[in-house]
Amino acid sequence: MERLFLSWESLLGLVRHLAGRLQGEEFDLILGIARGGLIPTALLAQALGARDILTAAVMFYEGEEALPEPVFLQFPPDPLLFGKRVLLVDDVWDSGRTAFAVKARVRQAGGVPLVATLHFKPSRNQVPDQPDVYAEATDAWVVYPWAPEVWLKT
Repeated sequence: MERLFLSWESLLGLVRHLAGRLQGEEFDLILGIARGGLIPTALLAQALGARDILTAAVMFYEGEEALPEPVFLQFPPDPLLFGKRVLLVDDVWDSGRTAFAVKARVRQAGGVPLVATLHFKPSRNQVPDQPDVYAEATDAWVVYPWAPEVWLKT
C-alpha cells in the first residue's frame, strides 16, 4: 500500500481547507477522537475560534486482534452532549468503525453529530456512512507528523 508522509505544513493546509469547508456550520462543541484526532481537533478549534472541546477514547483492537464491538475508554457524560450540535473530529476515516461508533453514541446521548476528518478512504469504508466533511480522499496509508515512526526514530 502506498504511504503518504505528511509534513506539518501539509497538515496545516488540510486543517485550513477543513476549516473553510466548516464555515457556516453551526455546532456547540467539538469532540476530538483520541488519539489521532486530538491534534487536528486542537488545530481546528483554533482555526474556528471554538473553545468548548471534549474528548472520546475508543478501542477497537486489543494488540493485533480486532474487537467485535468498540470499548469506550473515555466518553463525555450524556448531559454535556444532550441537545448539543457536536462536531466530531478525527484524523482519518479508514474503516469508519470508530467515527461511526462515536457518532451513534453522541446520538444516543441526545446530541446531533457532524463528523469532520482530514482524510477519508472510500475504498476501505466498512460502515453505511461517511464523514460529513473531509479535507482529502485517499487510498494511501497516511503517516501523520505525530506518528511514532516519524518522531521516535532511534
